[in-house]
Amino acid sequence: MAIRRQTFRLYPNKEQENKLFSARRNHAYLYNACVAHRRYEWKANKKTVTYFEQQNCLPAFKKEWVEFAYLHSQGMQATVKRVDLAYSAFFQGLRGVPKFKSIRNYSGWTYPAKSGWKVNSNGKHGSVTLKDLGVTLRMRGEAKQWGLPTTLTIVYKPSKNQWFASITIDVPTVERQLRQAGEPGQRTAPSKFGSDSNLEYESIVAFDLGTQTALTLYDGEEFTELENPRFTQKAENLIKQKSKALRRKRAPNKTKKIKGSRRWKKARKKISKLQRKVSNQRKDWQHKVTSDIASRYDIGVTEKLNTKGMTRKAKKGKGKKQKAGLNKSILCVGFGTLNKMIAYKIEQKGGLMLVIPTKKIKPSQRCPKCGRVDKSWAQLSNRYHICDGCGFETPRDRGSVMVMYNVATNEQPGLGTSLVDCGCLSSTNLTGKRKHTGSMRQLGQKKRQKPGCKPDGESETPSVYTAG
Repeated sequence: MAIRRQTFRLYPNKEQENKLFSARRNHAYLYNACVAHRRYEWKANKKTVTYFEQQNCLPAFKKEWVEFAYLHSQGMQATVKRVDLAYSAFFQGLRGVPKFKSIRNYSGWTYPAKSGWKVNSNGKHGSVTLKDLGVTLRMRGEAKQWGLPTTLTIVYKPSKNQWFASITIDVPTVERQLRQAGEPGQRTAPSKFGSDSNLEYESIVAFDLGTQTALTLYDGEEFTELENPRFTQKAENLIKQKSKALRRKRAPNKTKKIKGSRRWKKARKKISKLQRKVSNQRKDWQHKVTSDIASRYDIGVTEKLNTKGMTRKAKKGKGKKQKAGLNKSILCVGFGTLNKMIAYKIEQKGGLMLVIPTKKIKPSQRCPKCGRVDKSWAQLSNRYHICDGCGFETPRDRGSVMVMYNVATNEQPGLGTSLVDCGCLSSTNLTGKRKHTGSMRQLGQKKRQKPGCKPDGESETPSVYTAG
């Protein structure tokens, strides 16, 4: 079974919307109460409060504060879990100290299991029932795949003044069909694919991400290049104009207890609308491009990219402005999102996704014909490569995708370029039991302990989370 997230827009009436706002406000109060509890215990007693300690206090909390009694118990547990995840990220140095959240910045709440709600839909429109609020909300949207609903998150977006239902679905995976070798137009997958060693595939594509050319694809015969749409740069001047007008208005100031003026709020909404438009344009373009790629190819090959490190701010110096422009171009394309979309869409139809280690293969520095590595090719300004060994000439991006394609088909010359040497595994070939990471989905599978019972070592949420 594969897990997919589908989002539908909700259309509540006035009475239903008041109930949604009330539940959202109470979950925000609960979140802040858990943060205050942890801060007090640390300052007064130097004690770290665990998730299960706060979870076991919920029954007494609901008796003392009757306005929270109607909320679903597992929904409240998920809110407590958010605080635990925030502190775990802080202890790992990934984020700052968790702060109190204003109702304006609190998005919504989650039902981490199948209880407390019910969805009435076959994947196209329908309705969702929230049992603790006693409302049935009309929703619109269409899912590409539908299966067994498992979790529900209610989200409110103030900039749009809209409600959404984000539902995780267990979707049955597509069984790969083995074909007999020797049929025309089919090629045998490399033996490194493990259980898929006898799998016959019809098409394979290697793709490289860039800033000027967003995607460069190579299927063994021809190249396809997709230009960077540059949605951010196109709207940049207009956003700057609106931001300049915003600075002329009276902005809110908490320390001086000054509220933002109505004109400031109107100007802020205009900027949010423009930024939301850019985001929607990018997302629409990404979905169209990745769906087209996944529909035409069975196996995708790409290199492992550290997008966070690539878009890190430059230190003070002459190249600071150039680095800022490069970061903007990378984020405009959305390297990480494109990789994830292509991967799950190819795997969704039963295909394979190969991620080649960049540091071992060095596709941007390696000649696809003789396998010679030239470190001078690593400079981004060098856009056209000429091999000193064999004289092979090719543009930078095309050379990279040719190397990745050759590695995937075990045809790349050079030491350590085979799939066995680089330790490359397909993302669909990873087996083994999933580790407990303390996610909200896994929270729904764990029973709340009785008050007064000490949590055992195995059931406690780990302080350091590892990817399963």
